[in-house]
Amino acid sequence: LVAAHLYSAGGILFRGFDVGGAEAFREFAAGFGDPLLNYEFGSTPRSNVTKGVYTSTEYPAHQSIPLHNEQAYTLDWPMKIWFYSMIAAQTGGETPIADSREIYRRIPARIRDRFIEKKLMYVRNYGNGLDVEWSQVFNTEDESVVEAYCRAHNIECEWKDDGELRTRQICQAISRHPVTHDTVWFNQAHLFHISNLQPEVRETLLDVVDEEDLPRNVYYGDGS
Repeated sequence: LVAAHLYSAGGILFRGFDVGGAEAFREFAAGFGDPLLNYEFGSTPRSNVTKGVYTSTEYPAHQSIPLHNEQAYTLDWPMKIWFYSMIAAQTGGETPIADSREIYRRIPARIRDRFIEKKLMYVRNYGNGLDVEWSQVFNTEDESVVEAYCRAHNIECEWKDDGELRTRQICQAISRHPVTHDTVWFNQAHLFHISNLQPEVRETLLDVVDEEDLPRNVYYGDGS
């Protein structure tokens, strides 16, 4: 019944459930039959609370995070995501949701087709005080482990002269749901592209590093 509603509506709100803490939440979520995944190749700082359960993105309270598909900047992503508010925010705290099927339908076909044809190339530069350290993203201090992970997940990796890491990965712009077969807008181009930054932040970054060394950016799959 839950799955039927989820595939139809796209999301379900359980209200008034006294789950009783992170470990009880983990057991509740795992009870629906899907394994809880580790946060691998993450793009934002999060802390592991208990097995398969992480804090939300650890950003300052005054910052906002735009609507996005979870880990759509990779070729591997969770099919379901659970949210649990153990301590409700006193102000703000809203999580924006939308139907990615409808987003796809509303984007003009000429724009959709360009994204579908070219795909997207996400470029990330780790560390240097500007973004998450590669050791945190890959959960290791061993460069060979990073390289093996990248090979296994079709990620191009490059160790720069300063010892930091750059990765590139070509990913989908849209996806098709494996159960409903609906076509959905499925990417994080709007989050990764430098135009998403506030003008003063963008200008400061470009004063400090070249475009190729930006913490994150996105191009069409052909590099344009």
